[in-house]
Amino acid sequence: MDANLEKRDEFAKLTTWDRVSYGFGDFAQNLVFGTVGGFLLFYLTNINGISAGVGATIFLVVRWINVVWDPWVGTVVDKAKITKNGKYRPFLLNFGIPLVILAALLFLPVAKVLGSGSAATVAYATVSYMATALVYSFVNIPYGSLNASLTRDEMEVSKLTSVRMMLANVGNLLVYTLFPLFVQLASPNAKMTDTGLFGLKLKLGNYAAPSAAGAWFKVYGIYMVIGAVALFIAYRNTKERVLASEESTDQVKYSDLFAELKRNAALRNLGIFFLVGFTLMFFGNTVWPYFMQYNFGVEGGKSALMASIGLIGSIPGIFLVVLWPKLRATLGKKGFFFTFLAIFIVGQLLLFAWSKNPSSDWLGFTGRFLQQWGLTSATGFMWALVPEVVSNGEYISGKRVAGIINAIMGLFFKIGLALGGIIPGYLLQIMHFKSGALTQTASAQFGIALSMIWLPIVMAVIAMLVISRYPLSDEYVDKMNQELKEKNS
Repeated sequence: MDANLEKRDEFAKLTTWDRVSYGFGDFAQNLVFGTVGGFLLFYLTNINGISAGVGATIFLVVRWINVVWDPWVGTVVDKAKITKNGKYRPFLLNFGIPLVILAALLFLPVAKVLGSGSAATVAYATVSYMATALVYSFVNIPYGSLNASLTRDEMEVSKLTSVRMMLANVGNLLVYTLFPLFVQLASPNAKMTDTGLFGLKLKLGNYAAPSAAGAWFKVYGIYMVIGAVALFIAYRNTKERVLASEESTDQVKYSDLFAELKRNAALRNLGIFFLVGFTLMFFGNTVWPYFMQYNFGVEGGKSALMASIGLIGSIPGIFLVVLWPKLRATLGKKGFFFTFLAIFIVGQLLLFAWSKNPSSDWLGFTGRFLQQWGLTSATGFMWALVPEVVSNGEYISGKRVAGIINAIMGLFFKIGLALGGIIPGYLLQIMHFKSGALTQTASAQFGIALSMIWLPIVMAVIAMLVISRYPLSDEYVDKMNQELKEKNS
């Protein structure tokens, strides 16, 4: 048996390298879709000249296609045979390279050739985004299924989640803090500017100008090379241990999606929690560049603070995730989410107060820190519940359909990602946001505040209500896993 396929040790204790290797997959995927979720709409509107409403419609169309596509991909993954390289790992290699190539092409500077805001530019944006999203499913779904195959041990799953989210948030640091800085460094017409990194001055161009299109493509292309290497590390060094039997694999069919949703109450609950949680996350990611640019940029003269505040905001997701297993043990699953969603709300309110008091920078630094601590903890630790939901489905039906369940989770995640871009895009359009304008009207500013602050707060409260109904207690999960172990031994 291959060293990367250790099926019978279902309660394996994971090494640090096991956890880090798997976490490189999250790091890679955040470089891909973190940048897409955080900057693609900004790029389409400010660089390619597409209206916010059209950009939002592109996201909407592709996500509706994903509704049908992802469950089919999940079925393909579940029906895949176990090879010497595993069941799920080969997908990371076979589809990872096409993914990073297609993702890089999203930022190809086509507007210079096809025309700013032209029908051809819109068509290119639509087709390239659709191709990237469809291939991404063949990486993201088996990667999530691989998570559930590493071990059944709940404490090990918590440790794994903390490490993978740490690496995911290193990816977020590269995306939300450093990516715009790197694009500005590569942009034309650069002049000596305060970077916002605590007094560091560099020659920076305007990354919101159409002339910066080539800079976006170069920087994101480098990111995709790094992403490809990280995916290979995840493929090369992870070990699959908890796998469905060949008989169960042969019985998997597309309709299991509906059967699983019907009989697995925990799946339905967690799916809704994913949807709400990631919608509020990508609301903030989408609108953050607008919030900073039009509250503290041209008018406030503080655009340089974006980098340093982003750096402060990345601290919780990188350095405080080591506290998650202990906090989860102390607060319980539900208490963990209640606590961090409340911290998120406090951070949001401080950021709003900062927008009304631009001279009080401590509000911005403190607000961003608390907002990101609450957000990265609540949305990051969600993934720790997926393996037990997979096992719950196996416990109820005898079928371990990790691919289908991860397709459902991934679908809710992607719908949240899309809604986080679609709704702010339409809202900005309704509020008369002017693409490429140096300043915005009071109406557009209200749309930015509504998308950045108030709607995410409402969704955080809804998320609390949803997770309060989560049905799997720790006692039930322990009993379930022991019985499954005895059954499969």
